[in-house]
Amino acid sequence: MNKLTHIKGSDRLAAAELGEAVRANEPEGQPVAMIRSKDWREGPDAGVWECTPGKWKRAVKNAEFAHFVKGRCEFHHEDGAVLTIEAGDAVYFPAHTRGTWNVIETVRKTYFLLPLD
Repeated sequence: MNKLTHIKGSDRLAAAELGEAVRANEPEGQPVAMIRSKDWREGPDAGVWECTPGKWKRAVKNAEFAHFVKGRCEFHHEDGAVLTIEAGDAVYFPAHTRGTWNVIETVRKTYFLLPLD
């Protein structure tokens, strides 16, 4: 799968149409976060993801690279570290990263999940 992927116009990703909203896995408290996403390619999981305010446990086992194009949130790592994320930030999560998301303002990100070893 040696296909070059070019995502042109990240400003357009902030307004792109996404799928139907569904509840986030393992919600914690109120409000319950709702997520929407859209894959943009076959093969490794990559796409656009959006979430409304709320808290839930991270359920992704894969390593992930994400570029946040909208909103503000926090990621509370299980070791106690808190990562504050805002539009324009890029974040790498190693495989099996565990913690809790706290979305403060609706966030949207582009993401790429790396296959598990």
